[in-house]
Amino acid sequence: MRKPRAPLVVLQGEGRCFSAGFDMSDMQAQSEGDLVLRFIRIEMLLNRIASSPCFTVALAHGRNFGVDVDLIAACNLRVAAPGSTFRMPGLKFGLVLGSARFACILGTREAQRILEMATTFDVERASANGFIELIAGPEEHADVIAAALERVTVLPAESRALLRRALDAEQANTDLAALVRSAAVPVIHERIGAYLASQKKA
Repeated sequence: MRKPRAPLVVLQGEGRCFSAGFDMSDMQAQSEGDLVLRFIRIEMLLNRIASSPCFTVALAHGRNFGVDVDLIAACNLRVAAPGSTFRMPGLKFGLVLGSARFACILGTREAQRILEMATTFDVERASANGFIELIAGPEEHADVIAAALERVTVLPAESRALLRRALDAEQANTDLAALVRSAAVPVIHERIGAYLASQKKA
C-alpha cells in the first residue's frame, strides 16, 4: 500500500539568505563535462519541484542570487521577507537556467528586461510583477503556512493533479533544452571565471 503524499512542502533557509546557491569554489577542479552535468542536474531538480504533486511554498529572505531565484520560481507560492532582493546573472557567462519558467510567471517583456541586464530587483518590484505573491517576515510564516495548507485542501488531490496537467505549459522541457545548449558551448570554465573576475573588480 502506497503512503499518501504530503499535501504541502515548505522550503525555508537559515542564515543571511534563502539558499547558498551554486557552489563555484571547486569549479576549476572539475572537468567541463562534470560541470555541465551539475547544471543539468540542477535544472532537473527544479523541474521536479515545479511539477511536484505537492503544493510547494518558498519562504525567501535576504539576497537571492542565481539558482536561489530559480528555486523560488519553481514553487507554487513564493513568499519573501521585507528587504529581500533577487538577481539572475547566468546570462553574463552564457548560461540559460529556468528562463522559460521565469517568463511564464512575470511575462516575457518583464522577464527580458530583468534577464538581459542581470538586474537586481527588490521585493517591491517582485511583488508588483508577480514573482513574489506575498511579502511576509519570519514572524508571519506560521500564518502563511496555515493559509497555504487551507488553500491546498480546498480541492481533492486528484483534482489538483488534473488542474496542474491542464495548465502545464511544458516549460520544463524548454528550460532543460535551453540549459543544455548553453552549458554545452565550449570553455564554460573560462566564461564563468571571467564573470567571477569581473565581479571582484566591480
